[in-house]
Amino acid sequence: MNSIKETPWDAAVFGIDTYELETISIETMKSVKSRKGHYTARVNSLESTLLLHEAGFYYCDTLLQPYCTKEMLKKYDDKDVTIHKASDFKLLLGICHGAFRFGRFHRDPNIHDSDADRRYDEWLHDLYKQHKVFELRYDGKLAGFIGVEENTLILHAVAEEFRGRGLAKYLWSALCSELFNNDHTEILSSISAANVAALNLYISLGFRIRNSTDIYHYLNKC
Repeated sequence: MNSIKETPWDAAVFGIDTYELETISIETMKSVKSRKGHYTARVNSLESTLLLHEAGFYYCDTLLQPYCTKEMLKKYDDKDVTIHKASDFKLLLGICHGAFRFGRFHRDPNIHDSDADRRYDEWLHDLYKQHKVFELRYDGKLAGFIGVEENTLILHAVAEEFRGRGLAKYLWSALCSELFNNDHTEILSSISAANVAALNLYISLGFRIRNSTDIYHYLNKC
């Protein structure tokens, strides 16, 4: 199964063997059919998905890649916004749990919503242990968080009480400015195409969309 890699972080949550396809070919599909487990395939949105459909894979999501340079960033300043390295995981978990209903696992009919929620909770916990999570505060109150891997914003959410108030652009702007001040020349992210609020947020900050990737899943119960 050289064309398929294990994803133990997902297996630990879902209680089944989980894998991600590194190549899509007839040989790969034969390997998928020969072993029980949950499989993920990622394909460029313009590529053929015929082999995936023939093997029983089903569409779950389209991921977009926003990107921005320092020159492109539209800054929104607010003196009440502050950024800190996360210090209390329980507070972050209160924001994270249930916040990612646009995620591909929530849209997978073979994954229970409670397991999908736990998968994002565990992802946040891993990032927190690696000191890769920034907490976003507004007027001293925890308003959200962003997980950062080098120059990539990889997991983020706004606390429910701060949603719908137009504050996200100030929170994200502050963190993006911080990353650019730390000599990053470009900032990337990844969002679901179904998450219109996040898409509009990034566009308001001057981000453009570079790539789109379709995500397919398959559950082999044999």
